[in-house]
Amino acid sequence: MIRALVTDIEGTTTSIDFVKDVLFPYSRSRLRAFVSEHAENREVRALLERLRDRTAGGKTEQVVELLLRYIEEDRKDPVLKELQGRIWRHGYESGAFVSHLYPDVAPALRRFKERNLTLFVFSSGSVEAQRLLFRHSEAGDLTPLFSGWFDTQTGKKSDPAAYRAIAAGIAEPPDRILFLSDTLAELDAARKVGFLTRAVDRDAGIDAGEHSRILSFDQIALEKP
Repeated sequence: MIRALVTDIEGTTTSIDFVKDVLFPYSRSRLRAFVSEHAENREVRALLERLRDRTAGGKTEQVVELLLRYIEEDRKDPVLKELQGRIWRHGYESGAFVSHLYPDVAPALRRFKERNLTLFVFSSGSVEAQRLLFRHSEAGDLTPLFSGWFDTQTGKKSDPAAYRAIAAGIAEPPDRILFLSDTLAELDAARKVGFLTRAVDRDAGIDAGEHSRILSFDQIALEKP
């Protein structure tokens, strides 16, 4: 039996359009004001310091411009992800938006939890951003369903080492862990470690490679094939 399930977010539980058309524009429009308003915050200052050597003069405005460029490029930079999570928290808590979930996701997650499956998230977004998305979803607060969260601090999503670390953190054999994603490189990396995999094809067009393709979470069987 599968004992643990690890899911990606963007394109798997949540529409890419929500991230691209809601979350990214929100963080882009508020980044400069957020940095200005939190200029004396020790954690924010420490995050910005990590990027100063990538700019010509190292001034805060230059760091902000660099971060704005990273947003446009969809760069998976850890500093950007941390700052975006903080900005998105304001958006969620102010009611500016709620997160999108495909309609099959919440009922399936609840079923899996009832069957004593432990549930985890592995996303390029920060753990803070992951928690916010599932706390403020269209289906309500789903965070109690999850037992843990992994982001790129664990490793790159296309690197098998990240999945070894996740298996160690979950304390389950890889062949008892099911990983869900819409990205072939991630699925390949998880499979190399021994994870079971499913390619979640929401738009009926992704490259699933050698991985079993599903169109919704309703098609997930918890018994090993």
